Amino acid sequence: MKEHSYEWNEHMLTVYEPENKAEGCPWVWRTEFLNAFDYADQELLSKGWHIAYYKVSDMFGCDEATELLKKFHDYAVSEFSLSPKADIFGFSRGGLYAFNYAVKYPEDVSTLYLDAPVLDIRSWPAGYGKGEGSPADWELCKKHYGLTEETAKNFNRNPVDRIDLLLKTNIPVILVAGDADTVVPYEENGKHLESYFRENGGKIMVIIKKGVGHHPHSLEDPKEIIKFIKGYRNIG
Repeated sequence: MKEHSYEWNEHMLTVYEPENKAEGCPWVWRTEFLNAFDYADQELLSKGWHIAYYKVSDMFGCDEATELLKKFHDYAVSEFSLSPKADIFGFSRGGLYAFNYAVKYPEDVSTLYLDAPVLDIRSWPAGYGKGEGSPADWELCKKHYGLTEETAKNFNRNPVDRIDLLLKTNIPVILVAGDADTVVPYEENGKHLESYFRENGGKIMVIIKKGVGHHPHSLEDPKEIIKFIKGYRNIG
């Protein structure tokens, strides 16, 4: 494996290049928390996937972040000869980035893997519902979205408010979460996505971890995740 890490367009990028590249140069795109609970990432790397990350942290998937990610996507595809379509991994707050990017640029996405994803900023970091919230993150988040405490209550551009747009993209989604998550409660976030996709014929696979909180993310044995992603890439 060869690592490329350097600053590009005022943000750090990291690309892990596999020893033996899979046909078509598929790639995993982590929107946040590179190397954290990366069981699926490492398994795919061993099978010839590139792994990529562009650090636009603390922007909570806002419009500006989405456009920075688009520039990175186009650069990475060109510079590293990657497939135009990435398998996007959105863990925790990374779910905001992953979802918003997929809705805006569906042509760049093969599959969407969401793990204990934040899909409503009112749930996290605001903590308006059952979740613990994060006051410091909430102040940053409001600035990026141009919100006040009052206007945030009626904010309607969360992923949970736009699930119909994701459904229309026809992007396959795999959703993994713990049912005891008190940081990003499933019923306030992923559950909305699961319900809407199931009711409307969306392509979705859901794995609920009984008695598990926000951590640990993913699955130590990621075979179901790998099978899902490879299946939609038609790679055996």
